[in-house]
This record gives sequence, structure tokens and C-alpha cells, in this order.
Amino acid sequence: QVFTFNAVEIKVQPSAKVKNGAPMSIVCHADISKSTDFQLKHNFTVFKDGKRVFMTVSNKGDAQYEIPIARSSDTGEYECTVEAGGKTKSSNSLHVWVTGMTKPTLTAEKNEVLEGEVVKLRCELPEEVPPLYFFFRKIKMNSTPQEKHVFEPYRNFSVAEFSVEEGDNILQFDCFGRRNVKLEFENSEHSNKTLVTVREPFIKPTLNVKPSSNITEGDRIQFECSTMVARMRDIEIILQKNKTILNSVRDEKLLRYSAVATLEDSGEYLCKVEQGRASKTTKLNVVVAELFPKPILSASMSKLDENKELTLSCSISGFRKANFSILRKNSNGDVWLRNSRNLTMRVNVNDTGSYICKAEVKGIVKESKPVRINVYAPVSKPTLSVVSGLPEVVVGKPLWLICRSVMGTPPITFTFYKGNEVKKIVVNDTYATFLDENIRQNDKRGYKCDARNNHSSGMKTSNILNITVIGNTNLGSIPYGEVEDGSETVFLCSVKEGSWPIHFKIFRKTDRDVLVFETSEYADRVMWRKEAMYRQDMGTYYCMASNRANVDVKSRPITISVILASWQKGVIAAFVLIPIAGAVALTLWWFLCKKKKAKGPSMEMSGSALTTNLTSEKLTRQHNDDYYSGSGYIEDGENHMKSSDDSKGPDLESAEVEYTEVEVSTLDPHREIDSVPIHFPAPVQKGTETVYSEIRKANN
Repeated sequence: QVFTFNAVEIKVQPSAKVKNGAPMSIVCHADISKSTDFQLKHNFTVFKDGKRVFMTVSNKGDAQYEIPIARSSDTGEYECTVEAGGKTKSSNSLHVWVTGMTKPTLTAEKNEVLEGEVVKLRCELPEEVPPLYFFFRKIKMNSTPQEKHVFEPYRNFSVAEFSVEEGDNILQFDCFGRRNVKLEFENSEHSNKTLVTVREPFIKPTLNVKPSSNITEGDRIQFECSTMVARMRDIEIILQKNKTILNSVRDEKLLRYSAVATLEDSGEYLCKVEQGRASKTTKLNVVVAELFPKPILSASMSKLDENKELTLSCSISGFRKANFSILRKNSNGDVWLRNSRNLTMRVNVNDTGSYICKAEVKGIVKESKPVRINVYAPVSKPTLSVVSGLPEVVVGKPLWLICRSVMGTPPITFTFYKGNEVKKIVVNDTYATFLDENIRQNDKRGYKCDARNNHSSGMKTSNILNITVIGNTNLGSIPYGEVEDGSETVFLCSVKEGSWPIHFKIFRKTDRDVLVFETSEYADRVMWRKEAMYRQDMGTYYCMASNRANVDVKSRPITISVILASWQKGVIAAFVLIPIAGAVALTLWWFLCKKKKAKGPSMEMSGSALTTNLTSEKLTRQHNDDYYSGSGYIEDGENHMKSSDDSKGPDLESAEVEYTEVEVSTLDPHREIDSVPIHFPAPVQKGTETVYSEIRKANN
């Protein structure tokens, strides 16, 4: 009895999308192959969203899960599992959607409420499965429904509250539900409409004013606000104007408020009656006619010098019968000056301020717009100085100047000049500053500043401030660059310009800068003599100069090298050259000695050959009885070279030329006898030796 599962299939009848309330069947089919025809018991299990909803045992290969009335809660993922003979196989999942939701039910906690109370509602979907959305609606006649929505992740019902407002009388409420299926929203039908009746706890208030019309400033006006209430407890009446509460009463039906009318009392008044959450209002517009216009304060002048006369006058256009007073404004309260239409006074700086006048008619007091009066004291002569305190500055550095005027009413206008050029204009109270950002070497123009305000005396000018410019620092030395060991060196440090005294410092650079010289001089240069410079003193030197400006100006560095002194060079030369000279002399002596030994045999050979030739010539000439003379060169290269090669050494290339003079006479009577000096130069040139002979003519 061998079998195997080919497949397990699941399907829905009539379709996977079923209308709410219709019958639905989940069919599970097992496709099994058997070796023989034998009975096999099948265990069928149907799951919905992972939960078991149906199970049956059958000898057949099919099972059916019947749902006679499908609800939206039957929507979900279905799966079928079959177990037989110890083997189990499951189908693929199948999504079933039961369209349409059941109609929700809506109930209200009360069917009759008062204005200001709340209506509590409950909406329920008993056959639906959360999560669900609930929507509540408040429906009024001739208005758009007011809607609230609530999400319920775990319940199939929800509650909501609506407040009952003024003007609500008959209200209707309904609700509906919504769910999310496969990222699609589905709404239920709307519930039954629930009717709620609203009763007024009090009637709309009545607001009256007396007199009702032709109200003029100075008249007394009275407001009355009343209502009718069902119960007096917690009733409150409030009178407002422009959100300002004028009066209020509690647990009473009537409110009264009276005042003397002014022009500012014109406007909209509001009477409000409140009880709990209920509130009703009534509005009334009141117009108050003007009795007289605001007074106008005029001044003889608004800006004037101290000790001048000022006249203030107060007037009302087209109206003269009034009580006038003139006052000065003050943060702690207005200061009364005089009960009069006019005021004349001699002013000083302390009288600067704002002035007003007031006019009173029939108990109505009106105030003019303030008039600003400025009294000026003249500026004093300004002083110009350097912020750092000293009129000195380094080339390329900024210069801060400050101009002050001790006396004078602000605002004061300060003007800065460099030479005759305006550099900056500043408006301030008592001082102003100016920055000259980059001082150059030739900046020798004086600075000054002007100060002026609105006083008639005009402008005051400071004294000219001359600035001393501290120029660049230079460092030199004598000798420059190279110095003999132990010799004196003079360093010269100078500045191009600067106020005295100047503090000079000379440093030598090592791993850290070493101060080697320091002094203060009433001069623009200083000389430092270092009596002896040694090798440990060589290196890079630089100079720094400063004065009361307290800014160090650094020179470019110079490099000093220490070399050997002349006598040190002589000693070294003596120790080195004397042995060399001795060796050369010894070599020359050895060469001369050797040459003398080689010179004797060479001369003998030359003499023998010469004698033989001369003897032969004499015999011939004697036989002819003639005298003759002549000149010629005798070259005896090979014989002499051979005789010399044996004695030639390595130093013979530099041998000197030697000469030998020989006189030769002939027996020829007809010819003059020549004197024949013979020179024997013995230059040695690359292994060859040449002997020259010179025959010089003689008379006898």
C-alpha cells in the first residue's frame, strides 16, 4: 500500500469575492497516487489567517467548509492541510474577500440636552473584526455636517462627544465604519440617524443704552444688559468694549454700567451671558459726538541755544472757553508748569524734553500731542589723542584715534582729518573713534578733528596731532659676511624714524634666540663692538627696536661666518708646504746627480766623430791650397740619442739645454776661417733627443 501526494488544492465557491450575506464554500481537494486500490483515511484542516476554522475526516479526497451567510469578518487568507498515512501536505493560500460591511448601530446617551452640554454617542459594528475606523457626524439644518473619526485597533465599537453650541436646537447624529482590505478601503452603510433636542438654559441677552441717541461728550450714558434664565445658579453677565471688560455680575439677571461719555467711548459694546458651557451674546454700536477738538500746543522754536527764550501756546480750533494747563512729560508722571494758555521761560539744557497742554470743558479733559523741545549747550574744543596713549605707531600697523568733546549737548557730529583730507564723519554723544588701518613710512601728515552740534556757535577744531612713525629696522656688520677668527666685529642696528629713547636688542639665532646685546639710546642707531669673534659665535643675527609704542620692529637677519685668521693660514701652510718643498729638492738633486754621470760618454763620442771629420777636411783643403768659409748644422741624432737613452731617467723631460762652443780652422788659404760655436741642446720630447750644432762665420 504505497501512495504519494501529488498536490493539495483549495478553492472558493462561488468565487473568491463574495457579497456580504451570501453563502460561501471552501473546498479542499487532495490529489493522491496509489499503488493499488485501497482505502485511505484523510484528515482535512482549513485555516484562516493562520487560525484553524474547520476540520474533518473523510475517506474521499475532497472536503467542504460551508459558510451559509458570509460576513465581512470571513475575509482573509485561507489554507488547507491534508494528513494521511503519516504524510502531510498543504495547499497554497487563497485570499477571500467578503465585500460589504454590516450596518452599524448608533446610540445617544441623552435625547434632550441644554446648550453648553455635550452629546455622548456610541457606534458599533458587532459582526466586524478590528482594526476598524469609526466616523461620527453632527448634522444641523442648512450647514455642513461636523465630523469626527476614531481608530479602534482592538474594538468593534467606538464613542465620541459633541458639544452643543448657541443656536443648536434640533440635532441629528449618525456614524459609519471603514476597514482596510489588501490596501483598499471599504466603507459600511451609514447608521440610523439619532435625533437630539436642545433646550436653551437662558434666552439671548438684551443690551440697551441711555440716552439711546444724540450722545455728546460730557453726557452721562448708562448701559443695561438683561436675560431670562431657567435656573439662576452659575449665571454670569459680562459687558465688554474692544475685548476690555467694563463690568460683570454673577447669579443676577441684570447688569448696569454708567460713565461720562467721551469721544473714546464711541464703538461696539458686547453683552455676554454664560452658564457652564453655554454662552450667548448681544452687540450694540454707540456713537459719541465730539464736544470740542483736542488742543494744539505750539512752540516758538523746537531747537534753541541755552539761555534763550521759549514760548509755548495752547489753543483749540474754533473754541476758546476752556481751562488750559501746560505740562512737561516725565516717566514718573507729568510735571505741571502753569495753568494758562501761554508759557514763556528762559531755558537751559535740563529743559530738553516733551511738552503737552490739556484743555477741560464740562469735565472732559483732552490732551494735545507732545511737542519735543531740544536745548543745546555749545561743544567744547575737542581733544584728539591716540587710544594707546602715545602718538607713535609702527609702519604697517593700524592707528586708533579718539576725539572727545567734554562739553556740548548730543548728538555731536565728529569729523576726522588726515592732513586736509576728510577721512570719517561720526555722529555720537561725547566721543568718536577713527582707525587708520595701514600707516606708511611717509605718513607725516597731522591729524585733527572737528566737533559740532545744533548750537548756533558752530564748529570747534582740535589741535593738530602729529604722529611719530617708527620705521623699519636694519642690521649690518663690519666686516660683513666673513670674519676672521678672533678678530673684532662691529654690528650696527638702526631705525629709519622713531621717537627717542629707542630700545635696541641684538639676538643670535640658535635652537632658541639668544640675547647678545641690549641698550637704550637717545638716537636712531646703536653700534655694538664685539672684540673677538670665534667659531661658536658664527650664525644668524637680527636686531629688534622699540620705543614707547611698545611694539618691537624686527630687522632682516644677517649671517656671520668665522674663517681662519692669516697667521693661522701661515702656520698651516708651513706645516704642509715645507715637507713638500723638501721632497721636491731631494728629487731634483737626485736627478742632477744622475744626469752628470750620463753626460761624460756622450760628449766623448761627439768629440771623436767631429775630430775625424775635421781632419779629413783639413787634408783636402790643404791639398788644394785654398781658403774658404761657410756655415751649416750638424745633426747627430741617432748616435747621441742612443748614448743618452741609457742614462735617461723619468725626470729628463725637464732637463735644461746645454751649449758647447768649438772653433774649427782649415788649411784653405783662399777662404775665410769661420768660428763655429756649437750648441748642444738636449731637450727630451716624448722619448727623442736631438743635438743641434751651429757654425758661426769668423774673419780669421
